[in-house]
Amino acid sequence: MSPAEDALLLLRLAERHLGSLRGTLDPETFAEEDWGFLAQQTLEKLLKALLVLHCQEPPRSHSLQRLLQELARCGQTLGVAPELLELDDFAVLARYDADPTPLPAERRLLLEQLEAFHAEVRQRLS
Repeated sequence: MSPAEDALLLLRLAERHLGSLRGTLDPETFAEEDWGFLAQQTLEKLLKALLVLHCQEPPRSHSLQRLLQELARCGQTLGVAPELLELDDFAVLARYDADPTPLPAERRLLLEQLEAFHAEVRQRLS
């Protein structure tokens, strides 16, 4: 596949995650840790789609900070909301901790920020 096709595949996966996030806004039925994990995975895939688009193999890492650093090396500076970057702990740590892990912001706000970033990535892929 071409880099553009690979990037579109990652974008479609992120869109599937966004659909799941929309359907799980109720904290009574969907745990914060699980919602945070899915939100983190969405952002991770969007960042990796941008890396692939710029002809770079994304690192095998869940670190949002590392992905942003790789994008910066490609000359891509992005305005990612600080609350979204705080989702890093949900990639691994929160899923394996028995204690509750609060989200860095309200679910609807995080979803709005993810959807806005998704729109930005989609526009770059067009």
